[in-house]
Amino acid sequence: KHYGLPPVSKGYKRVFVDAVHRGGILRQGALLTSLSYPTRTSPVQRGKWVLGQLLCAEPPPRPPGVESLGDDESDKDLPLRERLAKHRTQPECAACHASMDPIGLGFEQFDGIGQWRTKQGKYTLDPSGELPGAGAFKDADALIGLLAADSRLPSCMVRQAMTYALGRGLLASDDPHVVAIEKAFVAGGRRFVDLITLIVTSEPFRMRRGEPNKEAKP
Repeated sequence: KHYGLPPVSKGYKRVFVDAVHRGGILRQGALLTSLSYPTRTSPVQRGKWVLGQLLCAEPPPRPPGVESLGDDESDKDLPLRERLAKHRTQPECAACHASMDPIGLGFEQFDGIGQWRTKQGKYTLDPSGELPGAGAFKDADALIGLLAADSRLPSCMVRQAMTYALGRGLLASDDPHVVAIEKAFVAGGRRFVDLITLIVTSEPFRMRRGEPNKEAKP
């Protein structure tokens, strides 16, 4: 019901989701909801997540004393695209929001709980934007295509998965292994199952450094 698909009567069944504007992790309701506020979407959070989690290029934290876009402003009935444009006129906000906002606005046709829509109130939504370093897009479909083709994605996937698998941040000594895993991952067609196999068979995953013997005499 959430995705606008007919119910599956029995067992598991393959369904096709193109007609309901779905496909891939980025258009799942759970992710879109987690990157929204309780009362509205958040293009900023969605854009920041894409940059940080998929491209490993997360903008720095908001400077102290700089307020977020509030919900009690006089222009709250305007489309978020226009409100964010006004927000970016503030010099202290513009540098980071210029990269985050255009990405997040690509998902504005998915509301605060990730359901499809074409309007916000009386306004027709414009999901076009730009992915820094990759080019302009007309909607979420095109944005996802740009992300899939982005040369930064495989490297970031490897680093994020390695960090999770090792349970720690990556060290300089991990770099040769990360480079080798990325090379094999890309050569094999960027299959996630291959990435997991490459990580769990790597030296950093299988081995650990010895710890000093605290009981040893000096």
